[in-house]
Amino acid sequence: MGRALGSTSIAAASALSVAALALSLLFAASRGSAQQASHPQIAKSAVPDNPSPHPAPEQPIPYSHKQHLAFGLECKNCHVNPEPGKLMTFPDIDKCMQCHVTIAKDKPSIQKLTEYAKSKQPIPWVRVYTVLPGVAWTHRAHLEAGVKCETCHGQVREMATMSEVTSVTTMYSCLSCHEMNHAKTACDTCHKN
Repeated sequence: MGRALGSTSIAAASALSVAALALSLLFAASRGSAQQASHPQIAKSAVPDNPSPHPAPEQPIPYSHKQHLAFGLECKNCHVNPEPGKLMTFPDIDKCMQCHVTIAKDKPSIQKLTEYAKSKQPIPWVRVYTVLPGVAWTHRAHLEAGVKCETCHGQVREMATMSEVTSVTTMYSCLSCHEMNHAKTACDTCHKN
């Protein structure tokens, strides 16, 4: 009996230690969030980097954001946010051809672009960031709240090949960002029936 009581006591003490550790971590995390929330400019750039590398998907045409943005283009020049604002669109092929009817038209990738334009078929771009099923999410609400593209997608301006560099599509990142920016965190904010 003493032996059983001893194991129970050890198990209870162990459980209390784990609970104490969890509470101290939770306290430390909430204190860090409160400190970051007092500096909104810091909080708005607090989407963490992806903990594991996500290779860039193979695209039908190689495209360098770095090269194109160096010419002075902005995100909104090519990506629009139509109703209801869930996904940003890929640029219309006519927009690409406004420049590429004369620029770099001898390059194989631009010749392929021209073929898509002539056939009047959209380029089958592969989306890099995808929101998980069951999440009712829009770009519009975030853009209207002043969130910058770089906050969630990283330094696209420096990317020769677009890849998933932040963990913005995880529930943890969403909740952390909402908490730091005093946005709603109730389940039905993002998960609708």
